[in-house]
Amino acid sequence: MPDMPDGATTAPLPPPHWTQDAALALVFLTRLPLPALGPLDGPLADGAPARAMGWFPLVGALIGLAGGAVFALAALAHLPPLAGALLALAATVRLTGGLHEDGAADVADGFGGGRDRLRKLEIMRDSRVGSYGVLALVFSVGIRAAALAALPVPAAVAALAAAGALSRCGLAALARVLSPARRDGLAAAQGKLAMATVLLALVSGIAVAAIALGGPALPALAAALLAVAAVAALARRQIGGHTGDVFGAAQQVAEAAVLLTLSALIGAAA
Repeated sequence: MPDMPDGATTAPLPPPHWTQDAALALVFLTRLPLPALGPLDGPLADGAPARAMGWFPLVGALIGLAGGAVFALAALAHLPPLAGALLALAATVRLTGGLHEDGAADVADGFGGGRDRLRKLEIMRDSRVGSYGVLALVFSVGIRAAALAALPVPAAVAALAAAGALSRCGLAALARVLSPARRDGLAAAQGKLAMATVLLALVSGIAVAAIALGGPALPALAAALLAVAAVAALARRQIGGHTGDVFGAAQQVAEAAVLLTLSALIGAAA
């Protein structure tokens, strides 16, 4: 190998794709200030929004763990389980900025109030929340909190981590199976996801659930995937594809399904 000329320096190697993809997943799903993660533009950013979906389950697990920590602290303070569950969910909403809840409300308003596909999409883009959206949020928070409150503290912490991962592991599959419902917007810009991204999301979600839950991981996974499939089928029928709001609705329904499943399996046995 020839010697480098005096004073010459080698150019720094660019970071590998996966670090930027994981960083973008954190930036997209949370409101954490992450200025030290480096630039999210340039050649490596090509296709990064789509690839980042493969890391959504691991970010979701971290969000769930944050909520679990709040639930555990509430229990140490001798608060009622339901109050602790509501505080835990409030912590996750604070961490995500209500990203998924906002999507669920928009989908409920659009699908419930629109007469045709174009009108549904128009309503979903409206920043105002209607009665369907309010009811969707009430039921989403209420069902998840009630299911969580039925679990003992260690199981609740594990359930929140697993639900955070499993409710996001099917989103990549949804993005691959369905086409974007609009020609513009983030969902349309990311294009069709690679199968490797879908597999990464599924494997990482399953791994988190297996570590956190053990035996109940399989029924929890089945509940999450069935919930995402149901939302995907509804979105195909209502608007002919997916949008960012559909992803949010799918996550909310899947998280509720996972927590309900675990409350039935673990809470009843406790």
